[in-house]
Amino acid sequence: MTRDSYHHGDLKTVILERAAILVAERGADGVSLRELARAAGVSHAAPAHHFVDRRGVFTALAAQGWRNMASALAEARPQFDDAALAYVRFAVDHPGHYEVMFDRSLVDPDNAELIAAQDAAGAELAAGVGTLNDPRAQEDPQAAALAAWSLVHGFVMLWLNEAIETREDPVATVQRVARMLFTK
Repeated sequence: MTRDSYHHGDLKTVILERAAILVAERGADGVSLRELARAAGVSHAAPAHHFVDRRGVFTALAAQGWRNMASALAEARPQFDDAALAYVRFAVDHPGHYEVMFDRSLVDPDNAELIAAQDAAGAELAAGVGTLNDPRAQEDPQAAALAAWSLVHGFVMLWLNEAIETREDPVATVQRVARMLFTK
């Protein structure tokens, strides 16, 4: 995007979109505020008006990711399988967001917006787990939620790091695994 093409006035959105793309392409270490400004066609100081610094960009990106994940999980209701699939689909489709969501060294973990977004996503994942008929899950819903989150997060990390040798679609793969572990 050049300086001439930036005209819509929503610099915050442009910076977050570009940050997500760059993180997905080369990791968070490869992203600078100066580079994001250049990509948006604005002065190197302009992003600081919205984010203060690089950590602010990543905190906002992570909060956006958590909100979007919460929405994806809410839309997938009501069954656990659907929530697990939505989680994996979100992570595979939004790897830039996903990376910063789970790297606390990049974000301000005390940011109220980030905390609220994380809580919303956690509540949606727990709602999916609450649909399990497994008596053990009903007896200990916190452990069931942790087990479910471990399943989908672990799977996503293996998939994104290309540690799984399969040509199968990631959503289909996690669906098989989730049914094996969490349904009768």
